[in-house]
Amino acid sequence: MSVYLDFNSSAPIDERVLEYMIGVYRNSYGNADSRTHDFGDSARRIVEDARGRVSSILGAGKDEVFFTSGATESNNIVLQGLKSYALESGKKHIITSAIEHKSVLETAKVMQLDGFEVDFVKPGLNGQVSAEEIISLVRDDTLLVSIMHVNNETGVIQPVKEIGQSLADLNTFFHIDATQSFGKLVDELRDTKYDMLSMSAHKIGGPQGVGALVLRKKQYKRPPVKGIMFGGQQEHGIRPGTIPVPLVAGLGKACQIAEEEYHDNQEKCEKIKCRILDILDESGIDYEINGDQTCSVPGTLNVCFNGVSSEALMLASRQYCGVSNGSACNSSSYSPSFVLTAMGIPIEKIENSIRISWGSSSDPNEVADAFENLVQVAKKLAF
Repeated sequence: MSVYLDFNSSAPIDERVLEYMIGVYRNSYGNADSRTHDFGDSARRIVEDARGRVSSILGAGKDEVFFTSGATESNNIVLQGLKSYALESGKKHIITSAIEHKSVLETAKVMQLDGFEVDFVKPGLNGQVSAEEIISLVRDDTLLVSIMHVNNETGVIQPVKEIGQSLADLNTFFHIDATQSFGKLVDELRDTKYDMLSMSAHKIGGPQGVGALVLRKKQYKRPPVKGIMFGGQQEHGIRPGTIPVPLVAGLGKACQIAEEEYHDNQEKCEKIKCRILDILDESGIDYEINGDQTCSVPGTLNVCFNGVSSEALMLASRQYCGVSNGSACNSSSYSPSFVLTAMGIPIEKIENSIRISWGSSSDPNEVADAFENLVQVAKKLAF
């Protein structure tokens, strides 16, 4: 049976989360915004409990958490939701990186058509952007700096803590896309200064289709983000539409579990990474790691097998494991990874690179066996 090694695309749902959600589906089918009966009250209590779970793991306030369909929507709300304020204030300069998720990159490019100026900062060969370069680009008219915490293709941790500290006293908003770090780098996020944060439940063992946008308050005021859809005042107008109570409940349960277990989870993932690196070293195959492993999360590895086509390798090894060669948002495209391209990696090495990602629920022995088989396949394909 093939072993799943694509957790960065979507992690398997935690059985404890699923069981909790089934109970909500069966017993709490009311609308959380219905005010006239007990069914609505019951649903609302579940939603507010989940809101508290999200705020707890971040050390944020409950009134700073807004539920969305996931990080892609949250990212869109951040960028597009600041348009009115930008027009009023004249601040139409945005700084982001060239390795962000497409929900940031493509939205920023569309905003360029509306007269916004956007700086796309490239990382170094190590996969990390320079905090100093980011800060050096900040101007009086800089509206927003938007940087992901952990890159989804390389696992490299970006210097959001340093950037947040530098921006804390400036009149510029700071947004973190924490899709790959939420529930994992818990202590670092709690200790980082930011105005806005995006996350998705399905990266931490929660259900697909739900996430959150966190809008931190300064002097009792949240960032001037406005909803980009219309049709109701749910979530204070930030995200109208009926709140999917079971999905939100699943997000809350996943946050509860992550807050209780994140230290152990990171240790489990680190042990798996060590085994994978040992297998690579002992195999004798010609390989390189894309991204600096001294500043990388323990559940991701981007490997270049020199002389081995990643497309051929993925197809030839699929009976052993499920891996990818980039972000799921680009899965229909065979163009080279824009992340690795921005890092300055040569095209022939990009075409030989795959991403493997795992989680604390992965069985170390199964992962090791599957990866050993993948390496043997790669040896046969090498030219």
